[in-house]
Amino acid sequence: MPIFMDRHDVSDTVTAETIANLHQQDLKIQDQFGCKGLTYWFDEKRKTAFCLIEAPDAEAILNMHNHSHGQVPHRVIEVDPGIVESFLGRIEDPENAKNTELNIINDPGFRTIMVITVKRSPLIHNDPAPMQDYYTTVLNLLNAYEGTPVKQTENYLLVSFKSVTNALRAALEIQLRFTELGDGIPYNKVHLNIGLSAGVPVTEKKLIFEEAIKLAERMCRVVKGYIVISSEVKELYNSENLNALQEGEILTSLSQADGQFLTLLMDYTEAVWNDTHFKVDDFSKPVGCSKSQLYRKLMALTGKSPNAFIRDYRLEEALTLLNKNAGNVSEIAFETGFSSPSYFSKCFQSRYGHMPSDLLSAKAG
Repeated sequence: MPIFMDRHDVSDTVTAETIANLHQQDLKIQDQFGCKGLTYWFDEKRKTAFCLIEAPDAEAILNMHNHSHGQVPHRVIEVDPGIVESFLGRIEDPENAKNTELNIINDPGFRTIMVITVKRSPLIHNDPAPMQDYYTTVLNLLNAYEGTPVKQTENYLLVSFKSVTNALRAALEIQLRFTELGDGIPYNKVHLNIGLSAGVPVTEKKLIFEEAIKLAERMCRVVKGYIVISSEVKELYNSENLNALQEGEILTSLSQADGQFLTLLMDYTEAVWNDTHFKVDDFSKPVGCSKSQLYRKLMALTGKSPNAFIRDYRLEEALTLLNKNAGNVSEIAFETGFSSPSYFSKCFQSRYGHMPSDLLSAKAG
C-alpha cells in the first residue's frame, strides 16, 4: 500500500499532548478505513503536525481523521518512506523514554535543507583524485555536523539538518576545504556552490520538502556567491547564536523580497526558457516589476543582465543535453531556444571555451 504524509495547521491552544491523544484516536479506528498510522511530527513553535500513514488512498486518510476527531488535514501527499527517513530520521514512533501511558512526541518536522552543486567546464582532463578525496571529506564533515545525505550524484548533493547552526557551519567548512584544494583542480573550470533554505515537509507542492529544495537549488544555480542562504536560515541562525552572522565574499543571504523575486523569476524562466520567440521584455510582467527594475534586481541578484541571464540559462541546459548525447548541434540549439545553430555555437564557445561539436566528438570518440 502507498504511504502518505499529511499536514495539519493547528490552533495556538493545541499542545504536544493534544496531538498525542488525537494520534491514539486515529489508531483505534484506523482498521475501519484500511489505514495504518506509522508516526507523526509536531512543531510547537509553528503549530503544525504531520502524520505518516499507510493507506489505500488520500481519501481514506481524510475519512479516518474526520471520523476519529474531525481534525481534517490541510494537505496530503504521497511519499517514499526511505526518503522520509532520510529527511526526518524515522518512519515510526520514537521509543517512549519516559515509559508513560501516552507517548508524547514533540519532534518538529522542520528541517534546514542544504544543496551542494559542482559545475564543471566541458572537456577538462585533470587528475580526478583530488575531487574524489574532497567528496570523502565532505561526507565526513556532514556526518560530524549531523547532516543526513538524502540524494547524491557526481555533481549534486542534497542534505537534511535538524540544526540550522550545524548546517551553516558545515557549509562554511565545506567551502573552505574546497578552496584548500589548491593546484589539484583548475579553479576557473570547477565551481562549487552551496544553497541553504529551511522549511516543512508538506506544503502546497506535490513532493516532500519540494519548496525548500527548489529554493536551495535555485540559489545555487543563479544567485551570486559561494554560499547563499535564505532569509529564514539567517533569522534562525541569529536567534540561536550570540554573534550575528557575518556576510561577505563567501557568504550572502537573500532578503525575503529577494527570495520572492527569485521564485517568480525562476517559475517563469523554467516555463519559457526554450521558446525561441521568448524576449527578455516578456520578463517584467510575470515578476511584477518594470524593465528598469528588472534589470537592477537581476544584476544585484545574479550579476547578469536579463539577456545574459536567459542566454546562460539556455547554455547550461544545452550542456546537459550535450553531455547526454541527446541530439546533434542543430537539434540541441533549437531545443534550448536558440534561433540558429551558428549563434548557439558562438555563444557556447564564448562561455565554455569549446565548440559544442567538440564535445559531441569527444563523447563519440
